[in-house]
Amino acid sequence: MLRTAIRLAVLVLAGLLLAQPVAAGHPTTTHPTTTQPATTARETTALPIPPIPPKFDLQAHRGGLGLTVEGTLAAFAKALELGVTTLELDIQITADGRDVVTHDRQIDPSKCRDTTPVRPGDPQFPYAGKYIKDLTFAQVRTLDCGSQRHPSHPDQELDPGARMPTLREVFTLARQHRAWGIRFNIETKVEAAAPEETAPREQFVAVAAREIERSGFLPNVTVQSFDWGALMLMRQRQPLIPLVALTQPEFLEVGQSGKSPWLGGLDIDDFAGSPVKAVRSFGAAALSPVHGNPQDGAITDPDYQPFTTAELVAEAQAAGLRVVPWTVNDKPTMTHLLDLGVDGIITDYPNRLRDLLAERGMRLPRAYPR
Repeated sequence: MLRTAIRLAVLVLAGLLLAQPVAAGHPTTTHPTTTQPATTARETTALPIPPIPPKFDLQAHRGGLGLTVEGTLAAFAKALELGVTTLELDIQITADGRDVVTHDRQIDPSKCRDTTPVRPGDPQFPYAGKYIKDLTFAQVRTLDCGSQRHPSHPDQELDPGARMPTLREVFTLARQHRAWGIRFNIETKVEAAAPEETAPREQFVAVAAREIERSGFLPNVTVQSFDWGALMLMRQRQPLIPLVALTQPEFLEVGQSGKSPWLGGLDIDDFAGSPVKAVRSFGAAALSPVHGNPQDGAITDPDYQPFTTAELVAEAQAAGLRVVPWTVNDKPTMTHLLDLGVDGIITDYPNRLRDLLAERGMRLPRAYPR
């Protein structure tokens, strides 16, 4: 235990020394207009790729939104108490440069409802329906994101009055549960195809890296994104954090002219259409592909088209990448992917995946009761 503690302390200290200094005071609110990364895939390949622990990775998507209203501290607490390997979560950045844990760049009134304005006569009120990047942290934190059950997930537990948490609050929750082994897979929700709808990738990377470095959990964190340009920037900013490249076929644009906005300046056709070769070029540690289309479909559906195939898994693992498909909620598709040998699965229903792992005699993640 002492050796482990020393190793983790050294890793965190090294990360802080390698990181670029962050100016004191409030985070910047300047939104750069560039949509290209400040580094290139070629510049990142010289850095060693930090490893991800070689155990099956049961990830609770947005805390396990099939069980609890998504992205709330209650959802993450439920996942900790159930027993998962990783808390999967998303961040957006507010107009005043603060992070909030939420998936949607535009506030969905069916998930978060208005309460009161931050001040009488606020011209931006009501806030629901607006983009996070156009609202201040104080405005966003007035929203009640725990009182409405999603119709697609009728068994969700509610958490009335829940506010969008911050990364710091999620890390604090893990400490309260003494969940020293829990992992965090943090997605920077840059909208590469519509950059005007989110904060710029530079700001996402700066804010996420700062909070991760301050948390004491740096060795437990991976950063994922569909925007590979953000991953390239994170690799330059904090090379101790393993990167996870999210993708789906629509974002790769194989065989199409020009470069997809999602690939950070890469053209997938320069890699013979292989996402494995493309993400290895900038030092990703894992590939996280959609399981198949439609995304809410199952392998038992007649129109289902798998994207995470035996060939993709074999190619990725041969290249040293872990494969963690998203978002898989039915047991037949989970079983199929386990048979393919994937390294983890992201799911809205971590309880279902735990049951399946138990049935197969696989080691279950530790639970962290309060």
